[in-house]
Amino acid sequence: MESIWTRSCPIGEREPLPGDLETEVAVIGAGMAGVLIAAALQEAGMQVVVLEADRIGSGQTRNTTAKVTAQHGLVFRKLIGTLGEERARQYAQANQAAVEEYRRLIQARGIACDWEECSAYVYGNQIPALQEEAEAASRLGLPAFFVRQVPLPIPAAGGVRLDHQAQFHPLKFLGALSDKLTIYERSPVRTVEGERLTTPRGTVRARHIVFACHFPFVNFPGLYFARMHQERSYILALEKAPRVAGMFIGTEEESCSVRSAGELLLLGGGNHRAGDNAGGGRYDWLRKKAQEWFPGSREVACWSAQDCMTPDGVPYIGRYAAGRPNWYVATGFQKWGMTSSMVSAMILRDLICGKENPWAPAFDPGRFEMQALAGMAQEGGQAVKGFARRFFQIPGEAATQIPPGHGGIVFLHGQKVGVYKEENGGVFPVDLRCPHLGCQLEWNPDECSWDCPCHGSRFDRYGRLLSGPAQEEVSHG
Repeated sequence: MESIWTRSCPIGEREPLPGDLETEVAVIGAGMAGVLIAAALQEAGMQVVVLEADRIGSGQTRNTTAKVTAQHGLVFRKLIGTLGEERARQYAQANQAAVEEYRRLIQARGIACDWEECSAYVYGNQIPALQEEAEAASRLGLPAFFVRQVPLPIPAAGGVRLDHQAQFHPLKFLGALSDKLTIYERSPVRTVEGERLTTPRGTVRARHIVFACHFPFVNFPGLYFARMHQERSYILALEKAPRVAGMFIGTEEESCSVRSAGELLLLGGGNHRAGDNAGGGRYDWLRKKAQEWFPGSREVACWSAQDCMTPDGVPYIGRYAAGRPNWYVATGFQKWGMTSSMVSAMILRDLICGKENPWAPAFDPGRFEMQALAGMAQEGGQAVKGFARRFFQIPGEAATQIPPGHGGIVFLHGQKVGVYKEENGGVFPVDLRCPHLGCQLEWNPDECSWDCPCHGSRFDRYGRLLSGPAQEEVSHG
């Protein structure tokens, strides 16, 4: 399932790492965050090498809805309460500065990426909550205000409007920005020790190392596996739907994200924790909503995205851990990867260049507020459940009962395994232990994939790795 971005903008291939080399900065990951970080550091005069496991933009960037906005749902009143007004203001100002920095870069470099200025809306039916959010955002310095009318055919009692935001084509931007960077594709980093990164094609020594690979794969130090979980969401691209004036996200549990992209309309939703989608039907739910709200529209593409979620709702951007002063991380972007990627570039550029950044304290990975500690406990509990499933959960169906084109958990030759059955009846077993930390994988019928409910690693129907933090495929027959 390809996004409209991938279909419309292939990025030229780069060579793999040619062997051992040394550099000032090594960036792991060539998605939006990694490329922006590398470009900012190179512009600051540093020598930068980017190592990408697959292709430029082949991870989460290609699946974004590409909203460039400081409005992240009902976030600001919450952050004032949990982090305090000073850090909430740092968060707000950093994200608004990210929008402006995209604008500056695109104009300065003449990047043709369908950049379109527009307003962003949070819509819903709880008027007091929306009014409080508008007041909180305004208090933090954002041009936000409450509106009674939301320009959408979706029922809503009101919304929070934030002007001077934007949307664009992420891969057109990424392809142009990456042109002058040293990027090695198909060069997955397997280990990082001190200043040394190891890949199957050689080693790289770097004074500074940046983990911009979506979910950090080095478990200790940092403990990011205990401080985040991953969520999936689903998107339809619709033709013959009316164009909407702005970008929209709902506040209710079953609300949707909406934006226009040229002649198409993007409708997103169906969020769930990775590995928790046994019933499936997320795409079908979106299709039902599409016909309800945009009758006569026709689906031309569908795809899904995955996001790292932190307990306090703020990304981790800064030093990886106290004991690794020259390692850096950019992760936990929630549903807002575009602005968070640019915030990461600005903060890490300053940090690596020895400059003070006014927004850095809000995103410091070393923060351990009480809410974050409670969230870590919850994530740990989820991991224990995922690990226990391997031993105690009773498989729900025998291999003969799995319909063609589907997967399930069965006993095969006395072992508990995952099984995918092809349309022709061929059966392919996979080891259900996630190679990251051993949790039991679960079948995702919407994506025909095996997903880890603990930390979000994903594998295709045959056990081949789709995304980390796992670094290898699961054994299969």
